[in-house]
Amino acid sequence: MATPMIAGATVAAAAIAGRYGILAWQAFKARPIVPRMRKFYEGGFQAAMTRREAALILGVRERVVAEKVKEAHRRVMVANHPDAGGSHYLASKINEAKDIMLGKSNDSASAF
Repeated sequence: MATPMIAGATVAAAAIAGRYGILAWQAFKARPIVPRMRKFYEGGFQAAMTRREAALILGVRERVVAEKVKEAHRRVMVANHPDAGGSHYLASKINEAKDIMLGKSNDSASAF
């Protein structure tokens, strides 16, 4: 006599768990897609480079120690060096960004 009651409770529990699983799956499928890779700066360059733009180009914060700026500059230059098929224009902008972040003279801006 208790067997039909246990069987009914088991079927009800399976149905509730199945419904919960389907709802969870639909919520999982509807979530926004988040890119796994870090997004890089996509904008064009301003006429006069600012500290904010320089930080975006190098991928560092505006207030950062010189060692991190040099490390970021090296990483970005390896990927965009003209000898490795990169652009001379981008290389000059990367160098200009490093100079601005390190506080060097801004008189000799990009040649391009």
